[in-house]
Amino acid sequence: MNVVFDSVGKDTFDSSLNCLKPRGMMVLFGQSSGPVPPFDPQILNAKGSLFLTRPTLAHYTADRAELVQRASDLFSWMSSGELKVHIDSTFPLANTADAHRRLESRKAIGKILIVP
Repeated sequence: MNVVFDSVGKDTFDSSLNCLKPRGMMVLFGQSSGPVPPFDPQILNAKGSLFLTRPTLAHYTADRAELVQRASDLFSWMSSGELKVHIDSTFPLANTADAHRRLESRKAIGKILIVP
């Protein structure tokens, strides 16, 4: 199965769906270009029995115990090398405005860190 992660929303929704093979999944987790307008769910069928999910962090960290467990898993995967995190750029706290400009440029590929 192939997966598309879309954090942009309205401007990329159709092209993200079009990238999927039959039975692919689209994870729509943001709307920086605006919310996706209502659409006919029959489109998912026509494009090959696609799956669409709209996750929210609050549903995956319902209480403190779940938050701690998920954070522990994440940091464990990172320290073991099982999960590699790509850092696009790092900015000192004094240059936070530059970090925001980098984010707004939509040219970043990976995480943007602001460090004290």
